Amino acid sequence: MLDVLAHMHILLDPHIMIIMVLGSLGGVFLGAMPGISPTMAVALLVPVTFHMEPAAGLIMLGTVYTSAVAGGGITAILINIPGAPASIATMFDGNPMAKNGRAWEALCITFVYSLIGGVLGVLALIWLTPVLAAFAMKFGPSELFWVTVFGITVIAGLSDGKVIKGLFAGLFGMLISCIGYSPMLGEPRYVFHDVLTSGIVIVPTLIGMFAIPQVLELAEKLHLMSGENRRRQIEEVKALMVQPKGALWRTIANMRMWWKTWTTGTILGTVIGIIPGAGGNVAGLISYDYAKKMSKNPEEFGKGNPEGVVAAESANSATVGPALIPLLTLGVPGSPTAAALLGGLLIHGLFPGPDLFTKHIEITITFMAGMLAAQFFMCAGGLLISRYAQHVMKVPALIMIGAISVLAVVGSYGVQNNMDDVIVMLGLGLLTYWGMKLGFPVAPAVLGIILGPIAEENFLRGKLIAETDVGMFTYFCTGEINLVLIAISALSVAWGVLVEYHNYKRMKAESA
Repeated sequence: MLDVLAHMHILLDPHIMIIMVLGSLGGVFLGAMPGISPTMAVALLVPVTFHMEPAAGLIMLGTVYTSAVAGGGITAILINIPGAPASIATMFDGNPMAKNGRAWEALCITFVYSLIGGVLGVLALIWLTPVLAAFAMKFGPSELFWVTVFGITVIAGLSDGKVIKGLFAGLFGMLISCIGYSPMLGEPRYVFHDVLTSGIVIVPTLIGMFAIPQVLELAEKLHLMSGENRRRQIEEVKALMVQPKGALWRTIANMRMWWKTWTTGTILGTVIGIIPGAGGNVAGLISYDYAKKMSKNPEEFGKGNPEGVVAAESANSATVGPALIPLLTLGVPGSPTAAALLGGLLIHGLFPGPDLFTKHIEITITFMAGMLAAQFFMCAGGLLISRYAQHVMKVPALIMIGAISVLAVVGSYGVQNNMDDVIVMLGLGLLTYWGMKLGFPVAPAVLGIILGPIAEENFLRGKLIAETDVGMFTYFCTGEINLVLIAISALSVAWGVLVEYHNYKRMKAESA
């Protein structure tokens, strides 16, 4: 913690300050746009950091990440459409508050309690990461191989009740990550066209799999986001945006009254954030449900109870910092957005694990300090943009589609100045869109692409060690850490299958 505070002066550099101001405003703006998730916002901006200093680039991505998560609450409150998946629980009470003439109060609660949850979540990142990094030093090739398997099984098991499809998506991601020349053996694999000679580059892949499906979905809903529908939506937002004096200070003063709600939400968000694949939407819903069950007046929830917004926002913002803990220490992203952020690390030659806390400790500590400061920029930027929320809603859908498409093409081409990357980006985007229509979740596939090379490299390294010593089975399937990782990987799959089976039985009973 003292090391992080000692590096706070670096953030006073005018260049870094400008990055954080623009990142917070841009992140809130993008988060408030229905259809543009925090994951897509980060993925689109990863190529922008290519020519930046590593610390500055990571601070920009981190600021956009935390701001986009909170920014999703604007549309959740005003038009009952969550701008980000993490804001689903926010609209349960946020939108009724707006309809009751308390929209500005709900927006103040959103950003003030996002600040509280975000700060405490980043403090957990600062305190817990070095401890887990020291533990990660004990991991050899076999342990790192099972960590990657665990990452796939966990995120597949949390794929909205589609565990089998999630596992298939994760395995498919690992399969296509093998396209190109083997980094260890130098042999071509699945190179059935010259475009694939360079393999699957991570940044164009992230852009294609997150941006292109969103563009196509926006195009599908174009008639709902333009013309008379859009004008009526803007007029409704203008009517809701009455800003009574003192609402912000009353929100801050109510911290004492709501301390149990935001404390519980922050704790739940921190714990859930560390679990790979859970993310802010899971944390927000669990925190909201817990706050409702523990309330003396649970019947008020869903009708405009401010505590519902407090519970949701403190929890979903508290996941941002902890979601980076497994990413930085083990290379397993704690959320799809953290997976996109991994691309920002890799293009600067920074590989997750012990090296970040030995060879690149200065960059890591500066990034953590930036994440702490980003929470305050997010709150200020969010309150500023909320005052003019009706203008955010005026952005036409066609302009959004055009801007995202241009950024996707330019960002993909700019990584290696290679048109093949643009073709691969478009191809994977179309394939992802088709898979989503069939019910396959995108997050496990992205994780498979990212974790596939790590799994392959550590498997081959472990194989070389095992063949000269104790044998494959003994090397990979013995040892305390290996056995624990195998057990929790199996449990995560079994739990996902069990939950899906119970959901199927409940739906069948309800339909009957």
